[in-house]
Amino acid sequence: MASSKFSFCFLVSLATYGISCCLSLGDVCQPKEHAALFVFGDSLFDVGNNNYINTTTDNQANYSPYGETFFKYPTGRFSDGRVLPDFIAEYANLPLIPPYLFPGNHRYVDGVNFASAGATALVQTHQGLAIDLKTQLSYFRKVSKELRQQLGNAETKALLAKAVYLINIGINDYEISLSKNSSNSRTDEKHVEMVVGNLTSVIKGIHEAGGRKFGVFSLPAAGCVPFVKSLVNGSKGSCVEEASALPKLHNSVLYLELGKLKKELKGFKYSYVDYFTITSDVINNPFKYGLKEGDVACCGSGPHRGYYSCGGRREVKDYELCENPKDYVFFDSLHPTQSAHQIVSQLVWSGNQSIASPYNFRSLFQP
Repeated sequence: MASSKFSFCFLVSLATYGISCCLSLGDVCQPKEHAALFVFGDSLFDVGNNNYINTTTDNQANYSPYGETFFKYPTGRFSDGRVLPDFIAEYANLPLIPPYLFPGNHRYVDGVNFASAGATALVQTHQGLAIDLKTQLSYFRKVSKELRQQLGNAETKALLAKAVYLINIGINDYEISLSKNSSNSRTDEKHVEMVVGNLTSVIKGIHEAGGRKFGVFSLPAAGCVPFVKSLVNGSKGSCVEEASALPKLHNSVLYLELGKLKKELKGFKYSYVDYFTITSDVINNPFKYGLKEGDVACCGSGPHRGYYSCGGRREVKDYELCENPKDYVFFDSLHPTQSAHQIVSQLVWSGNQSIASPYNFRSLFQP
């Protein structure tokens, strides 16, 4: 363990991301009751990593009106404010978890966020445009190595074992079909097996490095998002069932594979989040959750404001912006508002086994 002879902790604020850090002279301080949060995934969880890579504007949200509600300026989050990992960190008494690529950030005792908009489980799907899941795992291995240099082997082992690993990935690996007849069941099954296989391989890699507690999200109800609805005439108020076929298949395979990992990996503890059912219910019954609009996005253009044009820097330049994002499920045509992220985070934090099983997130963060 590193020497703590001159261990004087002080707070450092990184205003851009709202990060409060406890640093020390010659040491790194760590609260006694402490469970770090490491985040892997795509645009649903990205808190700004794509600000620092060479990618397309489709995969960036570092411009207005993104971030307008909470931060008052864009941070790279695909929302008007905070995203789900921000709320989970709050409930776990952690500061906002910073993006791994944030310049100068080398303090990882609270965790770090590797998620990247456009990220995939299969390396070849969006190669070069996002930080794929395998690369995110390689970043985590670098972080665990740096933690060992800072804390020593024993303390790092304890930190990684107590930490929670949040994972949302896969939707970008699939071409969403809008036709009942375009699907080939044998090809679909093989593709899903590859995607889920890569995901479970990364979970095994995290476990091998010392991780034990995982929060894994199923894919959302893809047929219910404004982007998909805008492609189909007469879909107002209803979901496009064909577009949810592959996510449903993915989710059934993922659920079974997590059960197998429980038997295979020592100390493996997980929460499978039924994000498909949650998103479907919030979108179709917004008033039930204190929202007003689940059919139309706050920011975008075209039917349902479903054209991916928020901010005017993508292929379609014109866009409309609602007055009250807090009333909406979707901020842009694909991504939830801060309000929707908060609702889902509360459900997965303290919900029953119909939402997150066999454990909710509160249970995962307990010693």
